[in-house]
Amino acid sequence: MNISKLKRYIAKKLESELSVKFAYHGVHHTLSVLEGCNQYIKRMHIPHHEAYLLRTAALMHDTGYLKGIDNHEEKSMAFAREILPDWDYSADEINLINGMIRATKIPQSPTTLLEQIIGDADLDYLGTNSFQAISEQLFKELKNFGKISNRQEWNQLQIKFLQNHSYHTPYALKYREPAKQRHLKDLMKKS
Repeated sequence: MNISKLKRYIAKKLESELSVKFAYHGVHHTLSVLEGCNQYIKRMHIPHHEAYLLRTAALMHDTGYLKGIDNHEEKSMAFAREILPDWDYSADEINLINGMIRATKIPQSPTTLLEQIIGDADLDYLGTNSFQAISEQLFKELKNFGKISNRQEWNQLQIKFLQNHSYHTPYALKYREPAKQRHLKDLMKKS
């Protein structure tokens, strides 16, 4: 089990095989979620082995997009089951990793601390100054796949999403939720 080698492998795979239509769910997003998890690991003093599994889940959580846009969590979990034994992960570890991947599915419903962390790291941007720029990437991606057709539809989708989204960890509740609420108010003014 070597997280640096796995990171290089997943990054290379996403860079070379992921459709260019994925303006948001590219390697940059995966590495951002990994960095977010790393911050939580430090902040919350997550034990080494659990941190390793969390980092693995962060790297694997969107690999299902290699097979298409729909049901990507299930595809990501299948990919984890397929490749992680070759990286010396046990069946129990893969089950924990897949639980974390599943926890990123919208609407999120994490049941463990590690699932809460990856859920918050996956949607960290909602409560940051990067919200507008990253939202534009997602808008472009959804348009590329014909999931939305115009800016008005996008704004309504974002409003509904932000109204229904909840952060899980104390850090995100304290430091991300207030900014997320400001972004929601701004979107509602535009609509």
